[in-house]
Amino acid sequence: MDIRAIGMGLLFALIWSSAFSSARIIVADASPLASLSLRFFISGLIGVAIARALGQTWHLTRDQWRATFIFGLCQNAIYLGLNFVAMQTIEASLASIIASTMPLMVALAGWVLFRETLPLLGVAGLVLGVVGVVLIMGARLSGGVDVFGLSLCVIAAAALTVATLSMRGASSGGNLMMVVGLQMFVGAGVLAGASALTETITVNVTPELVAAFIYTTLAPGLLATWIWFALVARIGAVRAATFHFLNPFFGVAIAALLLGEQLTARDMIGVAIIALGILAVQVSRQQKT
Repeated sequence: MDIRAIGMGLLFALIWSSAFSSARIIVADASPLASLSLRFFISGLIGVAIARALGQTWHLTRDQWRATFIFGLCQNAIYLGLNFVAMQTIEASLASIIASTMPLMVALAGWVLFRETLPLLGVAGLVLGVVGVVLIMGARLSGGVDVFGLSLCVIAAAALTVATLSMRGASSGGNLMMVVGLQMFVGAGVLAGASALTETITVNVTPELVAAFIYTTLAPGLLATWIWFALVARIGAVRAATFHFLNPFFGVAIAALLLGEQLTARDMIGVAIIALGILAVQVSRQQKT
C-alpha cells in the first residue's frame, strides 16, 4: 500500500466519521427527514452532472439498477434517515460508534448467510467487536441513554449492512458516479414522502446550520464517495475496508472537539476494542484473499 493510498484512506475515514457531528448540528435547527431529503436531492444533481461530464450514462446493468435502488433505500433513506432522527436525542459519538460496527456486521452476514469462510482471526475480531459494543452500551444504558434513539441507530447499522452487501454487483459495467448520483435521488424521494407524513417542517436558520448543511452535502455526500471508489480502484475493496477501523476513534474525537461531548474511560476502552475487532476481521479477509 503506497503513501497516496494511505492518505486517501485516512481522509475518507476522517470525512465519513465527521458526518455524525455535522448531522447533530443540522437536526438541532431543522427537521431531520426534510433536511436530509434536500441534501440528497442536491447531492444527486451534482453527482449526475459530474457523471455526465465524465461521459457516463444512465444505461446501467440490471445488477447496477438493483444496487441503486437497494443502496438508495437502505443506506440513504433508512440508515441515514434513522440516524438523523436518533441524533435528536442521542449523542453523535454514540451514533458513530454503532455505525462503525458495520464491517463486523458485513463479515458476520457473509459468514452466516453466504457461508463464506472466516479465518480464526476473523472470528476473534467478531468476538472483540461484540465485547466492545456490550461494554459501551452497558455504560450508556446505565447512564440513562434514550433507548428509542439507540434502537434506531442499531436498525440503521443493520440497513447499512444490507446496503453494503447489495453493492457486490454494482462495480461491473462502469458508470459508478452515475450510480452514486441516482441512488441519492432514491433516498431523497423516500425521505420526502416520510417527512410529509410524519414531520411538521421547521427551520431555524443559523450560520452553524448553513455551514453544516453545505459540508454534509459536499464532503460526506460526494467527496467521501469519490475517494472511496478511487481507493477501491487503487488497492482493492478488501484492503480499502481496513481503514474502517479508524472510524470509531475519529467519530468520538470529532464529536468531543466540535460538540463538547463527554467521553468516559470505559467508552474509550470500548472504542479501542471495537477498532481492534474491525482490524482483525479486515486483516483476516486480506489473508484469505
